[in-house]
Amino acid sequence: MEQQFEEERMSKKPLIMLMLNMFVIMMGIGLVIPILPYYIEQFGASSIELGILIAIFSFMQFLLAPFWGRLSDRVGRKPLIALGMFGFAIAEFIFAFATQLWMLFLSRMLAGAFGSAIMPSAMAFVSDRTSERKRGQGMGMLGAAMALGFVVGPGIGGWLAEINLAAPFVFAGIAASLAGLFSLFLLPESLPKEQREANAVKQSEVKQSQIAQMGKAIKSPIGFWLILVFVMSFALANFQAIFGIYALYQFNYSPSQVGTIMVFVGVVGAVAQGVLVGRLTTKFGDDKVVLGALFIGGIGFIFMSLAFNFTTVLLTTCFFFLGNSILRPALNTTLSRLADGHQGMVMGLNNSFMSLGNVVGALIAGVLFEVNIYLPYSLGAVTLLMAFFVTIFWLAQKKRRQAVI
Repeated sequence: MEQQFEEERMSKKPLIMLMLNMFVIMMGIGLVIPILPYYIEQFGASSIELGILIAIFSFMQFLLAPFWGRLSDRVGRKPLIALGMFGFAIAEFIFAFATQLWMLFLSRMLAGAFGSAIMPSAMAFVSDRTSERKRGQGMGMLGAAMALGFVVGPGIGGWLAEINLAAPFVFAGIAASLAGLFSLFLLPESLPKEQREANAVKQSEVKQSQIAQMGKAIKSPIGFWLILVFVMSFALANFQAIFGIYALYQFNYSPSQVGTIMVFVGVVGAVAQGVLVGRLTTKFGDDKVVLGALFIGGIGFIFMSLAFNFTTVLLTTCFFFLGNSILRPALNTTLSRLADGHQGMVMGLNNSFMSLGNVVGALIAGVLFEVNIYLPYSLGAVTLLMAFFVTIFWLAQKKRRQAVI
């Protein structure tokens, strides 16, 4: 009865608060997509600088996500969620009023640093307050909020940018400030005090560098899934980093047109995560859902490179986002199931691998775009389809090992 009560509570106010926070963060991340190509033109920058601007956000996440994850295991989820929201708000205001290129880089560094405190803490919160049976649904709802925020963000950015390029970032800063206040005063703590104290003792006994932790994690039961997180993020970054500038060069789209596309596909992604993921994982299991999502994402990249007008761009981008929107929560659910009581640490590692994939993907996409505008999409397709076949082989090997045991 107590577990059922906890799950009921998770399904109401706390989950809504977490979804709001993730929506605001992803909105802030997403609204730069249609605007950055125009921003970098003002400062005389190229697609390479664009890739670096996107990558530096993820690099800060890579550096700090494990730290925030371990800290949330010691001090709780709520303080880090509130702190992250306020820090993210400051970063958005800096971006809004930047007058030099270095200020944009500073803003992205701060946004990545504080944003990385929120994501692992929110995912660990869901793991704290749900049973394994309900966890897929909870992760799916978080994923839906993230997907919706990421794609509504470009819409807001594109539409407000028609008024003033700074307006979207002022809006995001205000929204993050309000979400921080709501979290500070309304969000309950999910991790009991005794569990926090026990985690602090364990962490004091085992101290490792981030690289050592990642290396050890790769060799553990969650290793292959963390590699898939990297692959997913690497491929997605090949889309995120250059979509705005690709639409500008290939179709001469305005920020509002890019924003409209992203809003539409965001609804598709949010519906997929909020409605489909829980049902698909319940019916087919996480392994098959991951395989299907990898295949859809890889084929989606190929379709996007063949688009020739607004309608085909819209449809092919929706198809790609459908695969990615299913893949992310399926991987998160698998990792949380294997976390063995260390949800914050594992979700921090999850964010590290995701951020590292974003860094490498964005940097490579920016360079490849200078060579040929289709190369980033081609690389994304090859990466996801290779991951699809490797995962089939790995799962078959795993099944054989279990049969022998």
